[in-house]
Amino acid sequence: MKIVCLDVEGVLTPEIWIEFARVSGIPALRRTTREEPDYDKLMAWRCQILKEHGLGLREVQAVIEQIDPLPGALAFLNALREKTEVILLSDTFREFARPLMKKLNYPTLFCNSLEVAPNGEILRHVMRIQNSKLATVKALQSIGFEVVSVGDSYNDIDMLLHSQAGFLFRTTDEIRTRYPQLPALESYGELLSAIEGAL
Repeated sequence: MKIVCLDVEGVLTPEIWIEFARVSGIPALRRTTREEPDYDKLMAWRCQILKEHGLGLREVQAVIEQIDPLPGALAFLNALREKTEVILLSDTFREFARPLMKKLNYPTLFCNSLEVAPNGEILRHVMRIQNSKLATVKALQSIGFEVVSVGDSYNDIDMLLHSQAGFLFRTTDEIRTRYPQLPALESYGELLSAIEGAL
């Protein structure tokens, strides 16, 4: 039995925080897990910046409603789901992901949640489990699945390295250089072919 685990932002959708940085005019919020491997540190920093600017969940959700999947992402995901089981593994939050999951025809998503004040202020992020992507891959392997995984950022590396096959997709030159053992692909056609080969 084989199963594919896909990261979401950068693989199927634009980076939510980069889009929000553009719309809000706060360039500091462009920082993602491609630059900061410590996700807890990154999210605490983001929440602090939002608080300083008087922004909360409603403002972030308004931007997310306008985001579409990356060109070709839905066709790729539909083609992949015809061939095998697929789980999306993301460090995003249920409160952010709903509009994007609708546009991707509601695939299975494992992610985290937010603690939000009545006034909409994002108080803190609540991780489902530490190192959730790696933990999920190991759990799937423990019940008899061979896992193929795809990601683009530092927070995906452990998942990719511990899968039977792991692929980088549209990653940075720095990550590509640091992990030459992981095939780095640029198009959905290449990615689908590589996954099919691994399956």
